[in-house]
Order: sequence, then structure tokens, then C-alpha cells
Amino acid sequence: MTPERYEKIQKVLNSRQTDLTVITDQVHKGQNLSAITRTADAVGIHQVHAVYDKGVYRPHTGTALGAQKWVKTIVHKNIVTPIENLQEQGFQVLAAHLDERAVDYRDVDYTKPTALLLGAEKWGVSESAYSRLDGTVIIPMMGMTESFNVSVACAIILAEAQRQRNGAGMYNHCHIPQDEYQSLLFEWCQPLIARMCRETGLPYPQLDGSGYLRDPQAFSRLYNNLKADARKAKALRANNHKVNNSDAIG
Repeated sequence: MTPERYEKIQKVLNSRQTDLTVITDQVHKGQNLSAITRTADAVGIHQVHAVYDKGVYRPHTGTALGAQKWVKTIVHKNIVTPIENLQEQGFQVLAAHLDERAVDYRDVDYTKPTALLLGAEKWGVSESAYSRLDGTVIIPMMGMTESFNVSVACAIILAEAQRQRNGAGMYNHCHIPQDEYQSLLFEWCQPLIARMCRETGLPYPQLDGSGYLRDPQAFSRLYNNLKADARKAKALRANNHKVNNSDAIG
């Protein structure tokens, strides 16, 4: 953890936009999902929503280039849940979709809480999603094709959202609640220690001002003692099981 790395992590977290998100409506190709996640990270989106009826999200790691580590993906099995939840929070849910009410994507106010909904590669926006939308946007086309690839359309629209939000100074202050911010800061600075804590139920130890553990020796002792206790408990259970089986046979 270099000072530059620690500073960048803080800068990224401080500029994350909690009221700008993406909903993928049955987008199933791994490369598209990962490209969307990569774009979300690039424009400062905090988390995205992936709707897939099988409840499976499989990003293509080569396309994402690690972005999936920095943007949380919430997976849903139906499209209604994320749309209604976000609308209850005051989000406008807009789909990239051509219909009679569609407006140029540049004519939308993205400084408002906004969720961009992207339909499946082949079928587009589902009927369940369409009936719940607050509006639709289009990207003017100058060629023979009717639309961009879904991940490309996402990048174009979100780039405009970033431009507007940057102009409004929305990247200049932190939007993430403090407790969540501290947890993410720890996980991004110390991913291996964070995994050890999750596996054992230990709380995250404190960091110093450079992203390192404030007291690594204390954490090491606590972790090792906990693991030793777990091994003893496992051995005791195995021994009791063996005794019980012997009594049953006898």
C-alpha cells in the first residue's frame, strides 16, 4: 500500500455517486455485463443492479479489468424489485429505448437521482420494466444500424451523466454513509484481512493514516487464537462423535 494508492482509494470513495445507478434487464452476455460495470466504475457509480431470472451474474473478468471489485452488483431475479425500490427512494428510472415519448439522451437532467435501465441484447426492455418506466431516452443514429451495442449505449449515456454531475460539483463531496465508507475503505485497502474477518466473524481492525493495520500484532494474536479454538472445538466434536458411535456399536 503506497501513499499514492491510499490517496487514490480515498479519492474514488469520496466521489462515488450513490444516486446514480444502472439496471440491466436480462442482459446475459458476460462481456456486456462486465463492460457496463467498467463504465459504471469509470463514471463513479457506487453500485449497479443486475436482473437475471436465474439469479446468476457472470461477468467477463477480462473485459471488466477488475472493475467488479470496486462496484457492488446487486442481483435480482425479477425486474420489478429494483425499479420499485429505486422509485420509492426518489429515482427516475429511464430506459434506453425507442418509443414515441423517447427524448435525446442529452436532454435529460442526470443531476437528479437516476437509474438507467438497459434491456436484453436481443429482446430489449421487458414488458414488466416498460410499464414502470418514468421515461425513455435515445441516442441519435447517423448510420444504417438502428442501435448501439448495449454496453456502448450505456457508456455514451453515462458519460453525459458524468459531464452534468461534474459541472454541478457533485463529485466534490462524499455521498456514502460513514459506516459503509469505513468498511469499504478497509476492504479496498486490506482485501485479504477483510476476507479473514468475514470468514471468522471478526470485526475489521482499525487502519492507520496510511491504509495499514494500526496494530497488526494484536489482530494476528486474536485471529490465531480464534482459529486455534475452532480447531479444538472441531477435534472435540469429532472425538465425541467417535465415542457415541462406539457406544452405539457396543
